[in-house]
Amino acid sequence: MSSSAPTNAARKGGAINANAMQKLLAFASLVLLLVIFSVASPNFFQSDNLIAIMLATAVNGVLALGVTFVIITSGIDLSVGTMMTFCAVMAGVFLTYWHLPIWLGVIGALAAGAFVGTLNGILISKLKIPPFIATLGMLNVTKGLSLIISHMKPIYFNDSPGFTEIALGSVIPLPGFDIPNAVLIFFALALIMSFVLNKTILGRYAYALGSNEEAARLSGVNVDRWKIVVYALCGLICGVAGILIGARLNSAQPALGQGYELDAIAAAVIGGTSLSGGEGAILGTVIGAFIMSVLINGLRLLSVPQEWQTVVTGVIIIGAVLLDILRRKK
Repeated sequence: MSSSAPTNAARKGGAINANAMQKLLAFASLVLLLVIFSVASPNFFQSDNLIAIMLATAVNGVLALGVTFVIITSGIDLSVGTMMTFCAVMAGVFLTYWHLPIWLGVIGALAAGAFVGTLNGILISKLKIPPFIATLGMLNVTKGLSLIISHMKPIYFNDSPGFTEIALGSVIPLPGFDIPNAVLIFFALALIMSFVLNKTILGRYAYALGSNEEAARLSGVNVDRWKIVVYALCGLICGVAGILIGARLNSAQPALGQGYELDAIAAAVIGGTSLSGGEGAILGTVIGAFIMSVLINGLRLLSVPQEWQTVVTGVIIIGAVLLDILRRKK
């Protein structure tokens, strides 16, 4: 007994050091990208471009926050991008078709996301469908519903002019540089999710499910219930992303969304969230989201063709997963 305690403590300390090193490496990568692109393009550090980076990070980062919870439980959600679009379309229905007040339309969009996320959780926990298959199917369901509900046409929020202020307005104006509300919402949500992950029973159970689901079940944790809660939370966060992208574009674009899930997963993995489950942190995900946005923005400024941007993004994802595998083996 006396020899096992130091061993467990050493393992825990090693895991903490590895996680801290992963965050440090991600942050160093972000700084390196900022230096490279600022030297390569004189337009990179202009205020308009920085705002564009932050707005892109806000949407992808919000999605990544939800995906982080799911991946920590050793799950995956491939439907977050199209779920975001579905929530934006539902906001368009509530505000443009039904002419509801903005606050009620926002609540309706959030509820739509939570509902779809709950369905994902039920399919995975109760019907025992693998997360990859269940959420891949939901990707197509939400994609199809978005096209059906919108009649395959964008829904514009011109009748609700205050809606765009949710993303593009600024409650913290700075001299020559106004921080968009979407960015503030992203940071606020990141703080809330960090608290939930580290200080609440939901966070503790999420780590427990990802580390050893059977051990959690034997210790009395209602595994099915908490899986549903995690996926419902992810859906709710997708609702936030749907509202932000709808407000940013002043429209719900029904064909938009597919592909966002890969950027969100990449942001979480780059930030240290292990695809094997049981490891991850919100701070790392925030850094990872900024890495993805800075990389894509910088490549566009350098006039790199879209197809090569996709190649680079794929290489980054593979590299992040490989690094995670090597780190876990060590």
